[in-house]
Amino acid sequence: MASEAFENIVENFEFLDDWEDRYRFVIDLGKAMPPLEEALRVPATRVEGCASQVWIMPEISGRGPGAVFGFRGDSDAMIVRGLIAVLGALYNGLTVTEVQQVDARAELARLGLHEHLSAQRSNGLRAMVERIRELAAEVASACGEEHQ
Repeated sequence: MASEAFENIVENFEFLDDWEDRYRFVIDLGKAMPPLEEALRVPATRVEGCASQVWIMPEISGRGPGAVFGFRGDSDAMIVRGLIAVLGALYNGLTVTEVQQVDARAELARLGLHEHLSAQRSNGLRAMVERIRELAAEVASACGEEHQ
């Protein structure tokens, strides 16, 4: 179920021989993202459970289970910005229903991230995935309540 953007990241990882190169690649993905405006760096968009400061701003198009999910994010740590970019490649453009069906652990395992991130970074990555899933679930359930 991975998007073309995520598959491109997987392919790039396969061509990079060592983790140092992969680490730099992830950082470069983060550098390529536009920064999140300061006005959006508020408690409501902050992800709890991350050692670094992380903000995720949902951008939903449409309504109901077919609403298209997207988000923008930012962090004060370069590698975490890169991880946000990887999650954007994984989730952006899916419907809110599809977001719930993504096995993020399995998809991210294809990159071998769990083997090379510190426990703290891994916990933060899980917190970001959980927040993304919560945001999609909120949209899906709010849409369902409107029609009852």
